[in-house]
Amino acid sequence: MTLRRLPETLVNRIAAGEVVERPASAVKELVENAVDAGARRIDVVARDGGRTLISVTDDGCGMTAEELSLAVERHATSKLPDDDLTAILTMGFRGEALPSIGAVGRLAIISRASARGPDNKATADSAWRIDVEGGKVGEPEPAAHPPGTRVELRDLFYATPARLKFLRSERSEANAIADVLNRLAMARPDIGFSLSNGARERFRYPAEDGDLFDARLARLGRIMGRTFAENALALDAEREGARLTGYAGLPTLNRGNAQHQYLFVNGRPVRDRLLVGAVRGAYADFLARDRHPLVALFLELEPREVDVNVHPAKAEVRFRESGTIRGLIVGALRHALAEAGHRASTTVAGAALGAIRPGGVGGYQSGGSYGYRGYTPPRGLAEQAASFQSPFDHMPPSAPPGAGAQEAGAGVMEAPAAAREDYPLGAARAQVHGTYVVAQTADGLVIVDQHAAHERLVYERMKAALADNGAARQGLLLPEVVELDEAAAQRLGERADELAELGLVLEPFGEGAVVVRETPAMLGEVNVQALVRDLADELAELGETLALKEKLEAVCSTMACHGSVRAGRRLTQDEMNALLRQMEATPHSGQCNHGRPTYVELKLADIEKLFGRR
Repeated sequence: MTLRRLPETLVNRIAAGEVVERPASAVKELVENAVDAGARRIDVVARDGGRTLISVTDDGCGMTAEELSLAVERHATSKLPDDDLTAILTMGFRGEALPSIGAVGRLAIISRASARGPDNKATADSAWRIDVEGGKVGEPEPAAHPPGTRVELRDLFYATPARLKFLRSERSEANAIADVLNRLAMARPDIGFSLSNGARERFRYPAEDGDLFDARLARLGRIMGRTFAENALALDAEREGARLTGYAGLPTLNRGNAQHQYLFVNGRPVRDRLLVGAVRGAYADFLARDRHPLVALFLELEPREVDVNVHPAKAEVRFRESGTIRGLIVGALRHALAEAGHRASTTVAGAALGAIRPGGVGGYQSGGSYGYRGYTPPRGLAEQAASFQSPFDHMPPSAPPGAGAQEAGAGVMEAPAAAREDYPLGAARAQVHGTYVVAQTADGLVIVDQHAAHERLVYERMKAALADNGAARQGLLLPEVVELDEAAAQRLGERADELAELGLVLEPFGEGAVVVRETPAMLGEVNVQALVRDLADELAELGETLALKEKLEAVCSTMACHGSVRAGRRLTQDEMNALLRQMEATPHSGQCNHGRPTYVELKLADIEKLFGRR
């Protein structure tokens, strides 16, 4: 077998297989080029899901005839002036997109140089066109076109027909293109975007005005929906030179998958395992494991602190200080959620109104599952939670309700002066079916699920106690040796101090093993071997001790559930009002530990609409 050089056309087709996986990949590369060219408007046409035509038109800086010829050569780029791969400030930088696309389709580029863009070149008198078909490059020819560039790609994969067999349906490919363009549009609200199939426009986003936060929220509202914009919490945090901005949805606004989690690094849309894990960890207190929040996070840091060249499609990145980045994300999200206080998403009221309207569809977050599937509590749980089970500690004694005030499971009372309607959650007026507290506000009413609400209050008290006093430990009668591979044992040993704070005391035991001497008392009888191996796997995947923290939080959650006011218990008026005031003062009280809403607020205007009064 003799070594030989592959033909240039075949080399380009191999490169295209990495860069251009499907039509959406081509759209991503071409739109990123337009963004780098300083465009303020980008229009995309994708016909037949991108199979027969992809057209990207921009009003960026454009190219001269000489630049057009160079643009379709491999590894020709204007975006690395110092040849420094550690300081990448643009979306593209490798010079592979245009030649790779031209190797597998019929490519035409029409461009006219303009003053817009980083080069600030003079606007040219005329445009130029160059064609590339199956890797064969033509000569530039004069053409008519306004300042900017239009790239047309026809018959994608005609030169590699085997790739066509792996494309999905026209609708699936069109949706993938829309998703790519939406992500890029989120990152650049100052640029106008549109997408059509040549006959029907799918969307058009105008360039947003105002400061970055306002413009970004307006763009996110157009893409993720008005509901997200109304229930989003603003983020702005910094740590060691990295800055995180963006918006995070309230926990009660959630979905059954993570498709609505958008993550950007230096303006580049990415799907990064570390970032996804950080979001999951930040919301672990508020959502069941099968529910996912809606977030749009924008991370900015020095280009030398992140490697964007680790994936052929630049969809993944690698951080130099991954622990710092994860801590920044978790901390910023948890701070924003705490600042939200007892606030719940507006969708809760909408779902309630929909359920009681004639012909309405009931159910909050239809199709959702809120049953808790966490850690099974050990025996003696009630004894461990004894100090948290008194639901109304430190409250003034309650006056008994008036005679006949709690007939048929409802209590109707006059509110004392201390229980005013101008409180955020109003004044308690009744208890319905021994389960729901009805309160009157200045402009409506609030219905509280007493068990779900008190469950959150107890849980927050338990977490505070855990933070103040640390996790109690229980010593093992006989220390247990856990055998692992050498790398896993080393990772655990490096985090021994952190694990000890959580109640797990271990130390290295030769090569490839650790010895466990104490475990968290809250876990009760625990399978030490399984716990340590799970922790080792978690550290390998995410670099953090999520597994143990989540187990402890799961036990706290279950203990809180057992130690809370149960449905069916009659409450006095003072107890109901005390519950409302505690909810107002407690972070995260708008949802229980599993992501269900703890209360529904109905405005008077909404109630009047139900009865045709407006």
